[in-house]
Amino acid sequence: VQLQASGGGLVQAGGSLRLSCAASGGTFSSYSMAWFRQAPGKERDFVAAIRWGASSTYYVDSAKGRFTISRDNAVSTVYLQMNSLKPEDTAEHYCAAGRPIISTITRRIGYNYWGQGTKVTVSS
Repeated sequence: VQLQASGGGLVQAGGSLRLSCAASGGTFSSYSMAWFRQAPGKERDFVAAIRWGASSTYYVDSAKGRFTISRDNAVSTVYLQMNSLKPEDTAEHYCAAGRPIISTITRRIGYNYWGQGTKVTVSS
């Protein structure tokens, strides 16, 4: 599975961005999808995930109420709508695909495939 992330950019605090991640080379609908992010000098942390059937979504606490993850299996794409952005959201954002169990859905170990990052910069 190949993943291509896009949609990052520079935005002022309070603004919005929508990240996209297009998948190819696999059965997209059979994979759970997630977004992680990595700020300079920090670990790559979980942001949001959506199960293969889109029946369940998961968010890091700091993203709840501001971010929405969704997927369109018809075009093999997962999205992350980010609203009310804050400077602390500044990071390289990565999409990932895998078949995690419940205990690993918010962990990097749950995902086998990773896209290149797309950079999100939020100015204050």
